[in-house]
Amino acid sequence: MNVPPAGCKNISLIVTDNGFTLSLENRLILRHSQEAPCLWVGEGTADIEMYRGNFNIQDRLHEKIALPDAAVTPLRDGWVIHFTRADSVSATLYVSTEPQGRLKLKLENGSSSHNRIWLRLAAHEEDHIYGCGEQFSCFDLRGKPFPLWTSEQGVGRNKKSYITWLADCHENAGGDYYWTFFPQPTFVSTQKYYCHVDNSCYMNFDFSAPEFHELAFWENNATLRFECAETYVALLEKLTALLGRQPELPDWVYDGITLGIQGGADVCQQKLDAMRKGGVRVNGIWAQDWSGTRMTSFGKRVMWNWKGSDELYPQLSDRIRQWNAEGVQFLSYINPYLASDKELCKEAAALGYLTKDAHGNDYHVDFGEFYAGVLDLTHPDAYDWYKNLIKQNLIASGCGGWMADFGEYLPTDTFLHNGVSAEIMHNAWPALWAKCNYEALEETGKTGDVLFFMRAGYTGSQKYSTMMWAGDQNVDWSLDDGLASVIPAALSLAMSGHGLHHSDIGGYTTLYGMKRSKELLLRWCDFSAFTPMMRTHEGNRPGDNWQFDSDDETIAHFARMTTVFTTLKPYIKHAVAQNAKTGLPVMRPLFIHYEDDPRTYTLKYQYLFGRDLLVAPVYEEGRSDWAVYLPEDSWINAWTGERFGGGDVTVSAPIGKPPVFYRKQSEWHMLFASLRQINS
Repeated sequence: MNVPPAGCKNISLIVTDNGFTLSLENRLILRHSQEAPCLWVGEGTADIEMYRGNFNIQDRLHEKIALPDAAVTPLRDGWVIHFTRADSVSATLYVSTEPQGRLKLKLENGSSSHNRIWLRLAAHEEDHIYGCGEQFSCFDLRGKPFPLWTSEQGVGRNKKSYITWLADCHENAGGDYYWTFFPQPTFVSTQKYYCHVDNSCYMNFDFSAPEFHELAFWENNATLRFECAETYVALLEKLTALLGRQPELPDWVYDGITLGIQGGADVCQQKLDAMRKGGVRVNGIWAQDWSGTRMTSFGKRVMWNWKGSDELYPQLSDRIRQWNAEGVQFLSYINPYLASDKELCKEAAALGYLTKDAHGNDYHVDFGEFYAGVLDLTHPDAYDWYKNLIKQNLIASGCGGWMADFGEYLPTDTFLHNGVSAEIMHNAWPALWAKCNYEALEETGKTGDVLFFMRAGYTGSQKYSTMMWAGDQNVDWSLDDGLASVIPAALSLAMSGHGLHHSDIGGYTTLYGMKRSKELLLRWCDFSAFTPMMRTHEGNRPGDNWQFDSDDETIAHFARMTTVFTTLKPYIKHAVAQNAKTGLPVMRPLFIHYEDDPRTYTLKYQYLFGRDLLVAPVYEEGRSDWAVYLPEDSWINAWTGERFGGGDVTVSAPIGKPPVFYRKQSEWHMLFASLRQINS
């Protein structure tokens, strides 16, 4: 069985006395024996409860059965492997390759009652694992299980923290290390292969064991794809060729900061004038309250009725034209839900466009002191209706972009037009929501001119979501849900095939006594100048937070850092173009370019911005210096001109001069050196 079938030259399947091994380009993928089987099947009943986007998920597992016996049969284009147990419990694995050389594994349960599969992939103890979508607490995933289910990211996200305990006590909202808006069944191994699973069911990828990775699927089938490469750059190119790539950003994104402002057109104008007078480079106003507001105990909420508010934004189209003439875009907000007490929801209900409950009635979700109907994106007419709403109410009115929020709240007990279980559709929902927004751009010829950004995602978001943002961080210094958490979030998403990422400057969630300090806002601004987009958010309780215009010193700081950002425009545009062409992310883990340096595989709070800038954001309060690891190269401190080789260094890091280094031999070195001329 050592001779592979035609078309499978890169695969080795070797049958042994009591099992087999399967390898792809000398990477061992499966190891099976009767004593240590690689496959289990079983039956379970999901118990999933949702409260305001927070999920409690349990599996009432009835049985889990190992399948020790494997019979391998060669086919013309691969193999079929029948797994059995003595009492005829069975499953089938189809092994084949695709034209690109990808290995494809297709698993099917042999019993209609079995709806669980566990597959063990071979591993080395020294492997590092990255990806699984957007992970905020971990970058190297080795040593932990990662349930994959799109949800609210959680408040605090650390079960040992006081904030998380408070959030759990109030609404089961504290979260844990694996809670994320954007899970994805994709991982990259330091053996230089990726594994991607096509399914959208609930999954658990467990990387705890030293010799295997156990992937659990709450479904009766699963399809996995693998590819290898000699470098991580080449591997990401292959992964993004499979998943899709983001288009280049509109040129205006690089021309300054997008100011998050609420309160109406006059307030927007006043704040815009004050910031520009202070020397701040402003490219846009993001007014999430463009459709009106609703006050709740959580704070100020947007009115979910997607048309301009005549009270807050009268003659909005005229205002937008005025701002556009001044080089300022207007960005708005939308999500895939409709406030139950407003006319758009009633219109959608009359047309039969909302998802249903078990009795055939429209399903309405509690979003916190108000309810909203769930637009059924699987209904072709409903999908087109919403897409046209985006075209007419956002694009035609002149919006240069918008936040396409939410997507992770699909209840598992609702019923959809396409007949697919909502439990299976739940993870796929954010990508379907992204597709709706993307097609609105395509069909109006606005791709490359108009931008939307999302927090929720899944497989498919790579080709449909034009920009991700990190969601709702706390306005604090916590590692798991503050400024620091955004860095591994960007890097894990990069290793999952999405290379464009940014965050709310200063964070968002303002609860349980948290208040955004001036220092936090300024440090977050420092960090954001070295991401693909700069954008602020007032937070859910603006009056409790330090804002970009709270004093003259803050305005001056934003003036400095937006000048840094706009100075880097040609370099950032080049990195974004690389992402669009090859899938090489803009914010990159250091090992992407320093594969032979073992330290780089453990770093999760510093990154490469493009090829030639190394950024190590300060994420602790009260610091004036910062420890940085530099891989072996010729590095120059962007602010002082001091030169370094590799190793651990501690540098001065005052606010406004975050630890940033550039490669001496970079073709962009003159541009980087010019940063030293920008006034403090």
